[in-house]
Amino acid sequence: MPEILVQSEPGHTRVLMRDGATDTDLPALWLRARSTDPSQRDAVTGQRLMNPHLLPDDLHLLEARLENALLHLSFSDGFAGSFDPQELLQGSVLHTGCPAATPWQADLQRKPQYRWADLQSDALHYAALKDFIELGFLLVNETPTEADSILQIAQRFGFVRTTNFGSFFEVYSRPDSTDLAYRPVALGPHTDNPYRTPVPGIQILQCLQNETSGGFSTLVDSLAVAAQVRAEDPDGFALLSRIPVRFEYRDASTHLVSVKPMIELDGQGQMSGVHYSPRLDDIPLMSQQDTRRYHAARKRLGQLFVDPQYELRFRLNAGEMMMFDNNRVLHGRTSFDPAEGHRQLQGCYVDRDGPRSQYLVLQRTFG
Repeated sequence: MPEILVQSEPGHTRVLMRDGATDTDLPALWLRARSTDPSQRDAVTGQRLMNPHLLPDDLHLLEARLENALLHLSFSDGFAGSFDPQELLQGSVLHTGCPAATPWQADLQRKPQYRWADLQSDALHYAALKDFIELGFLLVNETPTEADSILQIAQRFGFVRTTNFGSFFEVYSRPDSTDLAYRPVALGPHTDNPYRTPVPGIQILQCLQNETSGGFSTLVDSLAVAAQVRAEDPDGFALLSRIPVRFEYRDASTHLVSVKPMIELDGQGQMSGVHYSPRLDDIPLMSQQDTRRYHAARKRLGQLFVDPQYELRFRLNAGEMMMFDNNRVLHGRTSFDPAEGHRQLQGCYVDRDGPRSQYLVLQRTFG
């Protein structure tokens, strides 16, 4: 396991992290900013009382010693304090504290399925949050189906995101609708609202009634698909994560436009999801060669999104719902015949960070 060591020589003091045969110097500026001394950091909020951005460029250590399981440091700016070596080790790795995403395909053995009543237990809710963060979706049955019960469900997971569609929206066949989602046609895998900034992070779709034999719901994990694209064509993957795409939506009262790459990378350069909706996107004007190169990568991505190897397909019945990370998991639907009966879903959006916040809070008890 990694450990903190001190090396002192005349005129030079080092604090380093040793991990096996590898030693890593811990810079004085980095150490100084991590002080938890009451004069430097508020004990209740954990927020700094000092501004590390204004520390001297040439800040250096004057003295360092390990004593009584604490690291005692003195700095050239006059500050001296004690540090917990374990906190320093933990802080050496940038991490959210949440589980890592686990890519999945159609052969997923254990689907994250729960009863709504069970999610009222914090212990089971914690387990469901872990599943959601890892897999990007949840299936919940026996949910309440009153007119606006979807809001009660959504508030169990975070804060509802209101859009021009309202705090929640009804999905059923309407011939005069302004969106294909409200027609009985098949919908290919897509992410919702790529024309927004920010994009709604989580979507909940709850079935209130389904009297049709069609209208099966589909889910696809973009992380698994893009990993295949990256393995086959690393340059194509790079293009999809770099070339900006224009997404647009408009109706009588709304006009939304956003420009962003199709593949989304997080702050550490790791893929976190996609912005994908072939009904709404426009690529920039490029040379013929670059256009064809980009198109080839995008085409392969689209082919894999509809490949049965990656697609979960299932029927939602009354009281059943799916919740999915709209940036990561694409959703779709097979066509249905309204003449067979009524098919009605309710949908709403929740901010993406809600389940992660809840997970970290519950981790204090169950982690």
